[in-house]
Amino acid sequence: MDGLRILRLTRRPEFLAVAAASRKCVTPGVVVQARPADAGAAPDAPARFGFTATRKLGGAVVRNRARRRLKAAAALLGPGRARPGVDYVFVARAGTLDRPWEQLLRDVGQGIDRALEPARPRR
Repeated sequence: MDGLRILRLTRRPEFLAVAAASRKCVTPGVVVQARPADAGAAPDAPARFGFTATRKLGGAVVRNRARRRLKAAAALLGPGRARPGVDYVFVARAGTLDRPWEQLLRDVGQGIDRALEPARPRR
């Protein structure tokens, strides 16, 4: 897994800053939140990724398994699809565990692509 290394968000304030940006894409397998880099950061800085799973999902074993699946999907898709200088947070959903791998990859890719788009008006 050497070539699949990604930069990570590790501190709570980083996760909260991404959540406060209110840019997200919701899919059956994952919620992807995104935030452009701070003004002081280099515009060509690599994208950073964070992963979380709430206790609603289950016990520690279940949450860790969900995060591992999201990390693997982001490691495969992130370097080619993520925009430079953007922080992404992947929030596991109940579907993260049961979703077939190809569909989870599609959900993660769709989330990376659409997370920064402006929200569409509801009908």
